[in-house]
Amino acid sequence: MEYAAARSTMCRQCGKSFSPAAPKLQPQPARREERITAVASDLSASLRGKFEGLWHGPKRPSVIVCFDCKTQQEVVGGAPSTNCRKCGAHQDLRDYKISTSFSRSIRTHGEVHLGAKGDLSSTNVICRSATIEGRLRGNLTCAETAKIDFTGKIPGRLAAQHVLIERRCDVQFFRRVRVKSIEIHGRMTGDVVAETVVVIHRNASLDGNVTAKAISVEKGGMFSGQLVIGTADLKQAELLPPAEANSKTAHGDDERSLFAQPLPAT
Repeated sequence: MEYAAARSTMCRQCGKSFSPAAPKLQPQPARREERITAVASDLSASLRGKFEGLWHGPKRPSVIVCFDCKTQQEVVGGAPSTNCRKCGAHQDLRDYKISTSFSRSIRTHGEVHLGAKGDLSSTNVICRSATIEGRLRGNLTCAETAKIDFTGKIPGRLAAQHVLIERRCDVQFFRRVRVKSIEIHGRMTGDVVAETVVVIHRNASLDGNVTAKAISVEKGGMFSGQLVIGTADLKQAELLPPAEANSKTAHGDDERSLFAQPLPAT
């Protein structure tokens, strides 16, 4: 609202000239359309917040294996814990994120995320999967995949179904890494015992002794160390003297994988 004030006026009694003060403007009530829009917006936000968890639907149930009796059972998605239906043992289903020093034991069917500032020194950590970005000094066992996104030395012990060394990594393992399979996209130093295959991708490198059924080195990748390949028991193969092992240095100069014949029976 605009108000045009008179510049000056004259008093009716004394005749003096003065400028009248402009009256205070009173706020006008909002229009009906604006009120309706505001009410509709508040109602929409309220309904959105109330039903926000329903947009993606309920979490699917998953199957876990009891830590003690190895019995399989189905659990409801989102539950923090449950008990084994056979032996009654407690089963932790939570995820753990470690961003400081941590030394307690963990046994969960969830994921363990070791942050860049984390320091895991627990003697016994068992989980479904793990992401390692910090220092691992304890023992870590993963039922599925362990992703390594760390540059430096890892004095701890790692065992997993599958290990993935990320592209930016330059990691050195002091202890032997036991896996079912391993993929290397970055640089790794250490000994590997794999039940199936070791894959070294392009521009990646592995410096250490390998015991596995097969190894694949892509073009541009590099492997340096002793190589023992066969179907014999891997624990026995580790004990073979260097003279009986296949000592090789493999460079991925072509698009072929390196597969050796099984070790002869003794």
